[in-house]
Amino acid sequence: MPKKKKTGASVGHIEGPAPKTAKSHHTGPACLSSDDPAGLFQSLIHPMGQEEFFRDVWEKRPLHLQRSDPANSSYYQSLFQLSDMKALCARGLEYGTDLNVCRCVEGKKKVLNKVGRVNHNVLSKDFHQKKATIQFHQPQRFKDELWRIQEKLECFFGTLVGSNVYMTPQESQGLPPHYDDVEVFILQLEGEKRWRLYSPTVPLAREYGLEPEHRIGTPTHDIILKAGDLLYFPRGTIHQAETPAGVDHSTHLTLSTYQNMSWGNLLLDVFPSMLFDTMQSDVSLRRGMPRRHLLGCGGELDTGKRLADILRGLGDRLESGAVAPNSTEMRRDFATSRLPPYTQNEEDMAPSGKIPALKDSVRLRFRDHIVITVEPNQEKTDEATELVVFVLHSLRNQREVHMIGRSDPEEEDEVSQGLRFPVSHLKALRQLQEVEELTVAELELPSDEAKVNMALALWTESLLEVCETTI
Repeated sequence: MPKKKKTGASVGHIEGPAPKTAKSHHTGPACLSSDDPAGLFQSLIHPMGQEEFFRDVWEKRPLHLQRSDPANSSYYQSLFQLSDMKALCARGLEYGTDLNVCRCVEGKKKVLNKVGRVNHNVLSKDFHQKKATIQFHQPQRFKDELWRIQEKLECFFGTLVGSNVYMTPQESQGLPPHYDDVEVFILQLEGEKRWRLYSPTVPLAREYGLEPEHRIGTPTHDIILKAGDLLYFPRGTIHQAETPAGVDHSTHLTLSTYQNMSWGNLLLDVFPSMLFDTMQSDVSLRRGMPRRHLLGCGGELDTGKRLADILRGLGDRLESGAVAPNSTEMRRDFATSRLPPYTQNEEDMAPSGKIPALKDSVRLRFRDHIVITVEPNQEKTDEATELVVFVLHSLRNQREVHMIGRSDPEEEDEVSQGLRFPVSHLKALRQLQEVEELTVAELELPSDEAKVNMALALWTESLLEVCETTI
């Protein structure tokens, strides 16, 4: 990694006409060297502070960070280069799965993919002669430094972080004007790229969409992104980008996050179980609908009022704590789909240190890689619904399929990992999440045997370790 040097950087909040560049007194390059998730994100948006970013920029407006430090540009270039493609192609890349070859022609995306394995000579010919863009999917599967960066960002955001690398020759454009359903951080790695951004037609869009030129109006932003620069824009921002004349090629990395992470998505996740739990105790929700309602013979206005009353009642129960908003599917999907902890040694994932005993002080390992859910026990289908606690983690997730998925769903089920405990263990598990360390004896469980057994189960899963005693 390059040595750090002092550097200047400017922050561009571009809204409407050409903005003024805000001066900053921060120094130091934006090399993403921190092993602390918050520290790594801070270096990503340097020189802006996190508080200002999430207050004034996040989900609100684009941000252009111009950087002139050579060490930063060199570090960005080390993340991925066009010249890396030769060695990557030798690893058996597949069209469609690992990369797309495309070009924007008369406002439309033209895909130039071949079938099967990618041949580097053919790929290079498409790039140089046909002026095609190479869109490389999820490079963190191959590049260790991107694995490290994205794993830390997934810890910071608490949701998936994907990436693509775009390599475009001069005087060419890969994609037509469009908007995405993700928050986007663009790191310019090589060369330069001209970005034109437009006001959203669908603010904070929840789906990808194309927009024809005649609908998007004039750009609110017209930016030349240079090596070492960063550009952020919210989901729904319409954009298009091209490599200018006189620039041999452009390589940029797109980091994307917060797909399907809105309050609406959370409501879709928690509402069914919350309603089911409320029906168990509220007889009014178990009363039947009017006769012939499904035939369309009921009054729609009366139905709307009745459902509104029910929703207000559910809201009151939720606010008072009578029912809990248990997010299950979103948490489970995150735990099983995210990157594993970054490590160069597989032994780091093994149980560590001595086996925990009742008197030992213990603490969680890989705390940011653990999620807890409360779900119905699926094994007892013939009995009344029983809730159990799942401790899910990502320690044995495979980076090779991150954001790509597996072709065989059964194989995906086999790699899902975690522990199951009775719901009575939930409070003790929350204890471990909320404190830095505690003794096994302090766990809020009914017996010493239950305390030791839970600690042993977590230790065996590499999720718990005994704290070293200091003399």
